[in-house]
Amino acid sequence: MTDGRSLADLDYCYLTTTGRHSGKPHRIEIWFALVDGVVYLLSGGGDRSDWVRNLEVSPDVVLEIGGEKRVTKARVVTDHEEDALARRVVGGKYRPRSREDLDDWGRTSLPVAIDWR
Repeated sequence: MTDGRSLADLDYCYLTTTGRHSGKPHRIEIWFALVDGVVYLLSGGGDRSDWVRNLEVSPDVVLEIGGEKRVTKARVVTDHEEDALARRVVGGKYRPRSREDLDDWGRTSLPVAIDWR
């Protein structure tokens, strides 16, 4: 339920990956930005995060935003321009909402893109 807000304005999304060892669903709540049908996430743990390791083995994921659920594909962003976009839109969304300094997080996190079309 979005309470009249657009999906892009919501605080969190929910990402379910498949455990690379267990094969079981692994669901996380995470910050996101939605731009032109692509959801961008930043992994503060980089490629050491379990959810990133899982999607590298199996890119099929379930993404839920505001009660809308989609089975889709995730990928680590490798293109330089898309990397900059992901950092800019996710950081830009949460910097004004956070009491913490998010500059290091925004600069060092690993960007991930998920198709929301």
